[in-house]
Amino acid sequence: MPKSKRDKKVSLTKTTKKGLEFKQNLIEELRKCVDTYKYIYIFSIANVRNNKLKDIRNAWKHSRIFFGKNKVMMVALGRSPSDEYKENLHQVSKHLRGEVGLLFSNRTKAEVLAWFAEFKEKDFARAGNKATFTFGLDTGPLEQFPHSMEPQLRQLGLPTALKKGVVTLISDYEVCREGDVLTPEQARILKLFDYKMAEFEVTIRSVWHAETGEFEQLTGDTAEQLEDGDEGDADLAEESDEEAGD
Repeated sequence: MPKSKRDKKVSLTKTTKKGLEFKQNLIEELRKCVDTYKYIYIFSIANVRNNKLKDIRNAWKHSRIFFGKNKVMMVALGRSPSDEYKENLHQVSKHLRGEVGLLFSNRTKAEVLAWFAEFKEKDFARAGNKATFTFGLDTGPLEQFPHSMEPQLRQLGLPTALKKGVVTLISDYEVCREGDVLTPEQARILKLFDYKMAEFEVTIRSVWHAETGEFEQLTGDTAEQLEDGDEGDADLAEESDEEAGD
């Protein structure tokens, strides 16, 4: 039977794709910031969390933060001495690899380094993080969990059973060893037992001085951060771009 011309698929979800206009606006914003602020700090983030980024944005409303869209930021600043927006900005572009961002600020290097050195928070590890210590469970009741949780715990790999309505571990179980790359199941178990193995941390890696055009390296970049493969265009980075300047 021939397909009806009236049989058309209609998408119930429509999203507006960020195109050339969005990128051009971002480039303009970045260049305005170059003209406005005394310093550009390049920072990297360990264990990225959106809520922690929002806390930093709120604390640094006197400055501007851009995180993600590294390729667009490189275009705005210039990739080489011949196309850089201002002197030595190509050095900044060269370090925009991986999960890094830019902080435009009038705060001095000493102020910025001191503030971010204090801003560290423990959080639950995710799949792919490394275990920072060995964690195991002993045989016996797990009274902190309701009986309805038992199937879920068993699905995560725990040797559990219901005994008189109480979730019980029927044998000793090693969740992870120090140095293990955590699986989704291990990360979930650690969260259920309230063990935090990750730390949100921001490292200020370098600074560009607007007055002199000097680019100053503050800490060594790893080969992993400078590799060409990761341009930081993940969903989190895109979301952060939208919030830039909040």
